[in-house]
Amino acid sequence: QVQLVESGGGLVQAGGSLRLSCAASGRTFSTYAMGWFRQAPGKEREFVARISWSAGRTYYADSVKGRFTIASDNAKTTVYLQMNSLKPEDTAVYHCAATKLATNNPSNYDYWGQGTQVTVSS
Repeated sequence: QVQLVESGGGLVQAGGSLRLSCAASGRTFSTYAMGWFRQAPGKEREFVARISWSAGRTYYADSVKGRFTIASDNAKTTVYLQMNSLKPEDTAVYHCAATKLATNNPSNYDYWGQGTQVTVSS
């Protein structure tokens, strides 16, 4: 069992920055990767970024490359999503999630946080 709790969302003007945090507890050693996803009203949940423990690599959706950065602390108990140059289209509920697979597909993620709202004004 893995428990995930997100924080750090809020309201920001376009061009601004936010840093989201995801605190992980439980059997985190059983996970392969941690990912960030987002879901806007009326839209399907989409992949944002992933950090792979086994491969030691990060992956990003094309829409956020160069603007967002995923990282973790040394103990791998917290995963961050640094979001810069935010755009109104980034507005969504952001979730962190854990998976045992090398995948960007949200359907393959086993554990999910409750989500944190990010709103970007134009």
